[in-house]
Amino acid sequence: MSKEAKEEYNDNLKSIVFQLNNEEYALPVSYVGAIETMMPITRVPGVPKYVKGVFNLRGVVTPIIDLRERFGFSSYEVTDSTRIIILQINDIEVGLIVDAAYDVVDIPRNTIEPSPEVIGSVQVDYIHGVAKLKDRLLILLDMEKVLNQVEVKEPYQTES
Repeated sequence: MSKEAKEEYNDNLKSIVFQLNNEEYALPVSYVGAIETMMPITRVPGVPKYVKGVFNLRGVVTPIIDLRERFGFSSYEVTDSTRIIILQINDIEVGLIVDAAYDVVDIPRNTIEPSPEVIGSVQVDYIHGVAKLKDRLLILLDMEKVLNQVEVKEPYQTES
């Protein structure tokens, strides 16, 4: 986890809440560069199925990952609620397709519990913890593990 992300976990964790497969997930606002509606994506051959391709966002070619497919969930039809969350992690920009992104919340550190052994079909390695806020249960993702460097760089690799 980056230094910035660790610092955010000290008191309150300001997080973007998004929906995926009828569950609510959260990730630190410090990672989020933008939230965009769906736009045309250019396919890139020879990448994992969950890498949907790239798009040009304000002059930056950004790889786009379908988080549903990354976690092994069934495919989902794009709706008016579908969003692409643009993340900036370790000097890499990447977009995540999610079902909806709709909330910014402050999560008190004392409400964050370690991840349980099994949460649906999301690998526990990807989960930083779980937070209870009133009647909501938020799954906190460890984005550095979800987006390891090798996978993010794959669309740009060429053979020598």
